Amino acid sequence: MIGVILLGLGLVLVIEGLVFALAPSRIDEALELLRQIPPETRRLLGLGAVALGVLLVWIAKSLGA
Repeated sequence: MIGVILLGLGLVLVIEGLVFALAPSRIDEALELLRQIPPETRRLLGLGAVALGVLLVWIAKSLGA
């Protein structure tokens, strides 16, 4: 279980690190776009991302990963 958690955290850090390393100026643009979205919509997008993440983890675990 700990191995899966560490794997997931590692993958998130790799992806986030690549974004900062390859396109640092685009981060400011993305943050400005996020500021224009109403907080309730951002909350719903976040909840949707959590639900999708849980679904993907569930599918991965059921496939034996």
